[in-house]
Amino acid sequence: MSPSTVHPDSAWVTQQARNLALDLDDRSTAIRFLIRDRDTKFSQSFDAVVRSEGARVILTPIRAPNANAYAERVIATIRAECLDWTLILGRRHLDRTLRAYTEHYNRGRPHRGLALVPPLSEGADPVPVCPRDVRRRDLLGGLIHEYHGLAA
Repeated sequence: MSPSTVHPDSAWVTQQARNLALDLDDRSTAIRFLIRDRDTKFSQSFDAVVRSEGARVILTPIRAPNANAYAERVIATIRAECLDWTLILGRRHLDRTLRAYTEHYNRGRPHRGLALVPPLSEGADPVPVCPRDVRRRDLLGGLIHEYHGLAA
């Protein structure tokens, strides 16, 4: 089953929550809350899956567009840094592109709100590296570059 769909409904969104819950077992820190809007796709079964993981479901206020600012910022970033530069050829290509970008976004891309640390970083202390020992890894056909120091 594809992670994307043309017509998301309550059952699809609930299944995505279940898939996320399976991935949360590998996380060292627990998810404390989930902020969601009042779309009918988010049913009681969706909320039940989130609550089963120990998270609190918080609904955004009615007619408050600024309440979704964080989600809108992430979507705008994905569009500006990835999708606006890529010609998507089908659903599988979209899924593969978004999977690669999400991995980069969460593990390799610095975030200002986190002191320039990626959200899922290993937490290792930075090691001084000589500039000639830095290697570049291209992602998404060279659209994104990640730089890593060689192991000593």
